[in-house]
Amino acid sequence: MNSVPFVTQVVGALWFLLPLAVLAAFFKSPWFKGVAGEAVINLSAWLFLDHQEYRLIRDVTLPTADGTTQIDHVIVSAYGVFVIETKNMKGWIFGQLHQRQWTQKIFKHTNRFQNPLRQNYKHVKALQDLFGLDDDQIHSLVVFVGDSKFKTPMPENVTYGGGYIRYIKSKRRLMLLPSKVEAIEQEIANYRLPSSLATRRAHVQQVRDSVAKRESEHTCTKCGSPMVMRKSAGGRNPGQLFWGCSSFPKCRHTASFDS
Repeated sequence: MNSVPFVTQVVGALWFLLPLAVLAAFFKSPWFKGVAGEAVINLSAWLFLDHQEYRLIRDVTLPTADGTTQIDHVIVSAYGVFVIETKNMKGWIFGQLHQRQWTQKIFKHTNRFQNPLRQNYKHVKALQDLFGLDDDQIHSLVVFVGDSKFKTPMPENVTYGGGYIRYIKSKRRLMLLPSKVEAIEQEIANYRLPSSLATRRAHVQQVRDSVAKRESEHTCTKCGSPMVMRKSAGGRNPGQLFWGCSSFPKCRHTASFDS
């Protein structure tokens, strides 16, 4: 029996499946999830917010004293500046206002992630410092998209999908004069870094450098070796970030990530 045609058929089938596998990996990548999540916000704003009353500014990267900060969306209006952090996640989401970390649970898998309100705080402060805004003139807003479900009561400024439109429209107290709205929109255009792949890469590298710096500032109190950031794979708190001694397993000292 000649096996060459069979082998040829198998190779042909694999070549056919390869592009599908690449596409599947692409659609599951964090980058695509982020883009898809931001697209949901963009479309909702375009459909349900008056373009004259609410000015949507996307993908804003601003220079700060310690590097850069990247903001998914800024909406400027007479009712204040809305600073939006987007989370494209699936599974059950557990979290409370003042917790440092929230929990994502997908079947038996548990993952900890930074409280997105804390994450958005830096974005809010950057805009406040830039434009001299009071606390009541700026609104922090977190929007979850994707196949996720809240399993604990959330603050009113943490919403799912189009719920953020209702939150924005609920703010009816005039906070900014039309001239100030125009000035803020123009100043963002002046101060923001170019919306490009190079800017994104530079920001990601800055975040990595910041983590590395934090690691260099932590030394093991037991043996003096550098401490490195690690994530728990099991135990009582799977997915929890912590500082672990770089000399592991020779030294097993650990410390809370927040210490």
